[in-house]
Amino acid sequence: MTFCVFFVKKCYLCGRNTENRMMEQLLKNLNDRQQEAVQATEGRVRIIAGAGSGKTRVIAHRYAYLVNVLGVDPGNILCMTFTNKAAQEMKQRISRLIDPGYINDYVCTIHGFCVKFLRKEIHRLGFPKTFTILDDDDKKAMVKRVMEAMGIDRKQSTVKKHLDIIGRTKGALRTDYVGSLMLPNSTEKPTAEHLFFYNYVQEQLRLFAVDFDDLVYFTLYILHHFSEVREKWQSELNYLQIDEVQDCDADEWELFTILSGGLGNLCVVGDPDQAIYEWRGSKPQLFVDFESDTDIILNQNYRSTPDILDVANAIIDHNRDRVPKELFTQRPKAVRVVHYHAENDVEECKWISETIAKAVKKGKGAYGEIAILFRAAYLSRGVEQEFIKNGIPYSVWGGIRFFERKEIKDALSYLRLIANPNDDLAFLRVCNVPSRKFGKKSLEWLAMLAANADTPASLYEALLASISMPELRRTKMAEFVRVIEDGRALIAKGCGIGSTLDQVLTNSGLKDEYRNDEDEERLENITELLHSIKDYEDSHRLGDEVATLDDYLQDIALYTNADYRSDDDSVRLMTIHQAKGLEFPYVFVMGLNEGIFPSHRAIRERLKPAEEEERRLMYVAVTRAERELILTESEGFSAANQCGKYPSRFLMEIPSDLVEVKGRMRPYLYEETQNMVNYLNEELGIEGTVYYKEEPKKEADDGEIRAGDIVEHPVFGRGLVDKVKENGSCEVEFTSGRRTLLPRVLTKVG
Repeated sequence: MTFCVFFVKKCYLCGRNTENRMMEQLLKNLNDRQQEAVQATEGRVRIIAGAGSGKTRVIAHRYAYLVNVLGVDPGNILCMTFTNKAAQEMKQRISRLIDPGYINDYVCTIHGFCVKFLRKEIHRLGFPKTFTILDDDDKKAMVKRVMEAMGIDRKQSTVKKHLDIIGRTKGALRTDYVGSLMLPNSTEKPTAEHLFFYNYVQEQLRLFAVDFDDLVYFTLYILHHFSEVREKWQSELNYLQIDEVQDCDADEWELFTILSGGLGNLCVVGDPDQAIYEWRGSKPQLFVDFESDTDIILNQNYRSTPDILDVANAIIDHNRDRVPKELFTQRPKAVRVVHYHAENDVEECKWISETIAKAVKKGKGAYGEIAILFRAAYLSRGVEQEFIKNGIPYSVWGGIRFFERKEIKDALSYLRLIANPNDDLAFLRVCNVPSRKFGKKSLEWLAMLAANADTPASLYEALLASISMPELRRTKMAEFVRVIEDGRALIAKGCGIGSTLDQVLTNSGLKDEYRNDEDEERLENITELLHSIKDYEDSHRLGDEVATLDDYLQDIALYTNADYRSDDDSVRLMTIHQAKGLEFPYVFVMGLNEGIFPSHRAIRERLKPAEEEERRLMYVAVTRAERELILTESEGFSAANQCGKYPSRFLMEIPSDLVEVKGRMRPYLYEETQNMVNYLNEELGIEGTVYYKEEPKKEADDGEIRAGDIVEHPVFGRGLVDKVKENGSCEVEFTSGRRTLLPRVLTKVG
């Protein structure tokens, strides 16, 4: 008996020592606040993570702490973030910290979780678990069909307008439309006002198809109306970690608030100062007002130099609706932030191009380490032209998304039809791609057969049943059926997704069509798709279990532009919204003119909240830079705003001693900026800010006149010294014009 007690005690101590070692290992490379965040596991925890503060690292270590130290089963932890790319990075980091045997399917995006939830629970609404997820092109195709069925002239009313109607109506009705219109037994009839919306969701119901909005609303509907489901998931999900919560909308906040209703362990992570999607529905104020049991601010930055952070802090400090914090770093001071002022946009773009070319030539950095950020996409035109002239390689981020390119959507539609012969949208997309002499009249004939069958059938099922009929004799639809059935047979035999698709594209003639058209780009994109499928299969293989075609199609429907990036050695050009979450050694922020950035159009639409969001956007732009930050703007005329161009108010918010000004910055320009700000504020009736641009703090004055000094002349008044020549004479810019004068007739001001 004594031996048994001693044995248990030894095991207990051994276990404790193991836990202590694990904890020490997890925490040893974290700073004090990061350690505090990792160990704050119980209750409602708010982690305000500044830019570059190691947020992802903290979330991954917190997850590992729950598993390794507290012994929480990974299946009881839900960790959600915004993009597939971020979710994949999170999974990879966690996998390096916990036992390889622990597999958790709940490290995912919010929409990804909803898909997993609905696979298990949507049958309660009469939907099959193999429901179709509609992407933007699918929705457009459905809208066109509904418009045609209703006799709506597309010359009089656009597809985009009706897509907006659908989005707004779903947002206004929230879960109500699910219960009243999208359940198989729904009987509610529409009002005349909502007739188009009613017909559209009825078409969705017929196809058992949902869009991204539906994923959240269907999930909320089930959680609200089935208490046993709600309690089961609350019991299963003991710990929730939500990343980037400043970008969550009210519905998403409601979702993870409900899911955390069991033990109440909800950890929300983000940065209100980086909330840049309020214009599309995010509610950063919910994060600012979050009632927490524990608050932790991560404000030590590991990305940027002190010079860059001083500028970022100075700008964001002008916002009111935020949780106050000031970023700091232990990195040494480096290069001052540069503000370059050009006389016109051509000069601005030329200077950017020449500066990059000289830096790379000197070995200061590689093209791939440089990013050009701008508020509006049209601003890239000028700098693109200069790059082409100078032979500087560049890539524009934000073109057509990889998974939205025609050839990719065609290929995936073949896979969708192989996985689900009832997918009419996939059938309509590829039944005549490449051409099989199956035109509009043939399609109308087939649709009539499908509708008039004893049991309503899908278009593909109707085709199968009628393939030997004389109406199809002149078409090549028998070959199409053979391609699809061969593909289904390959999948059934366990053939890989990629190899199946490769054979389907070859047998269908699609590869030959691209090759005959000499469309190398499309062929390269198809090759890249097949490569990405192989990567997906490799990363989702668990022992003898392989990824299914259904799994792949569900996951691929959630992909966004941020998940596909080229890593070649070229300068990156992108909008600031696209730069969110990225970092670069060298960053140019161009087009910093009042009215353009901040956008006066945005401020007119949403007043003060828009001004604060524009400032947060500027904060995001600045904090993308690791080593050097260059801010540029120019004079001239803005075609977009139909007015003169003056420096952005954000430049006025930076103390002068934090930046090195290059170019001829005339003193009156900032006065014009203030006038523009005042005029806009008066027009909109909002409270404004009076800016005062301080003169740079200078070292002890030795009396010598230098470039950048403000000087006084007894006749010409005050001016700015632009250049001091080798002979000592000074080129001075006065309001009345530019003059070259001897220094003895000039008096330094201040």
